[in-house]
Amino acid sequence: MKDFESQARAFGEQIEAEIAEGHLSFPTSLDVSLRIKRLADSPASSLEEIAAAVKTEPVLSAKTVRMANAVTLNPYATPITNVADAVRRIGLASLRCLAFAVAAEQLAQDHRSPKMRTIASGLWMHSVDVAAWSCAIARELRTVNPDTAMFAGMMTDIGQFLLLARAADYPALAEDLPRFAEFVTTWNTPVSQSVLEVFELPEEILDAFEHGAPCAGSWPPASLAAILFVATHAVDTPNPFDKLMGLKHRTDLPDSAIPGIDQRNLDHLLESTRENRQLILAALCG
Repeated sequence: MKDFESQARAFGEQIEAEIAEGHLSFPTSLDVSLRIKRLADSPASSLEEIAAAVKTEPVLSAKTVRMANAVTLNPYATPITNVADAVRRIGLASLRCLAFAVAAEQLAQDHRSPKMRTIASGLWMHSVDVAAWSCAIARELRTVNPDTAMFAGMMTDIGQFLLLARAADYPALAEDLPRFAEFVTTWNTPVSQSVLEVFELPEEILDAFEHGAPCAGSWPPASLAAILFVATHAVDTPNPFDKLMGLKHRTDLPDSAIPGIDQRNLDHLLESTRENRQLILAALCG
């Protein structure tokens, strides 16, 4: 365990120094996602420039075209065969989310440690599940922009993703996964805040991550924070770090109610949005 302790200490010191300097190091795949987001955010960017950036990432290109042909975005089944038309069809908000989903999936697949790769895969599935539920619930309630909700949902585990990716430089951390989960839990909040600042997200999204239980005492969910709260509890896929920490997922509990929410109201909302969530999930995973 000595190697674990020394590498965990070195990793923590490195992360602390980078946060203090304001220069958190990103894996290459997240750099591509950030570049596409900044292009999509800029009024000066043309569709051709954005499409060209997407084309530099073959997997993202293929998934953008596939998403554009999904039934939720292409109900008349008009074939979309090129990236520019696909970007136009899905919209820039969905493209931002898809770019991050692809980056996170690549992080999950590229990890050197098989044990860490399994965790990364589970974390990716948890993120897209939260994103799909967030978007579906927002569409149903019409209180929050669905694209904003989807992107915010995809960013829920961003700090854990970065820590997991960077842990590849500290192989001894894979020797004790429960202790690594404790390490990730310790650093998740400051790392998440730093990444969200780098991504220059709007205040609406930043504020949504600062609430504990925003639904308590009110229904239906009216804010982005409340929708994320419900979506995080609704997911079928547990966060692998929670499991390593011994925290039970709602599907493992005899009572799956969310504190402060009437179970009948929750069941009705989830049932009415489940099919839409499945279509969005398929579009993100396709």
